[in-house]
Amino acid sequence: MLLESIYVQATAIWELVARQHGVITRAQLLAHGLTPDGIRHRIERGRLWPIWRGVYAVGRRSLDRHGMWMACVLACGEDASLSHRSALALWGARDQVGPTHISVPVRRNPTGRDTLVVHRRDELVMAHVTERFGIPVTSVLQTMIDEAVNLEPLAIDRLINEADRLELMRADDLRAQLGEHRGRSGVRALRSAIDAKTFFLNRSALEKLFVPLARRAGLEQPQANVYVNGVEVDFWWPQLRLVIETDGLRYHRTPAQQEADRKRDQLHQAAGDYSLRFTHAQVRFEPAYVERILRSVAANIKARLDADEGL
Repeated sequence: MLLESIYVQATAIWELVARQHGVITRAQLLAHGLTPDGIRHRIERGRLWPIWRGVYAVGRRSLDRHGMWMACVLACGEDASLSHRSALALWGARDQVGPTHISVPVRRNPTGRDTLVVHRRDELVMAHVTERFGIPVTSVLQTMIDEAVNLEPLAIDRLINEADRLELMRADDLRAQLGEHRGRSGVRALRSAIDAKTFFLNRSALEKLFVPLARRAGLEQPQANVYVNGVEVDFWWPQLRLVIETDGLRYHRTPAQQEADRKRDQLHQAAGDYSLRFTHAQVRFEPAYVERILRSVAANIKARLDADEGL
């Protein structure tokens, strides 16, 4: 019976160690029947390697990054979770750089963890904790909100794109869920980034803003909403054989929509026409940029046409 009990105890410990990426805590070892002397003996024999006070690597000192993240979470006690840039790394949305970030309930204040960045969080934030690869981690949404506070607009845009590409969080789902976190730091920055990408102008408003930009860039009055090469285009300059298309309405475009856009551009190129795209947000919020691109494109086209006539 004694041998059977020891076998059951060892099996349970190894199963727990496997789930926790090679690490275990002193409290867990005691709960599984080991004595303080038994723990000390295993440390002396090199079967347990202290990582943090009360947290051990089992069997070998080296840990992979999942093991190190798990050790950091366990070191900060009950209800701790990976968060901020470390959570982004666990979700695969960025590389791990700098110290490990851990979130704990506001009532807790783990000490002796100087190489970690510990965030004390309220109950609303701690309710948005899940698991990835068995490691407690803030949800994708909460992680993006946390990190948006520290990022420039361009980096926020990249973060949204990466979350969408990895199928962690679609931008339209992000927009919908941000409403539940209204007033929290980071929400406004994320919403601004999404709104810039989903900005939409109706046809009359688009023409009202775009046509003056084109005129200032040296282009004549275009034809609007006409058919060219069998498809309806937003703006057309027949003298230059220049098509301008504008994209709006949604941030995330399905593969089918993207393919349709490519086919439209390919039709124009096959016919010998020039095709250029802007977003509605660029027309509305970046008029100087749009004007500069139009001016450069128009000058290049005119130079090519003049060269062709001279042959």
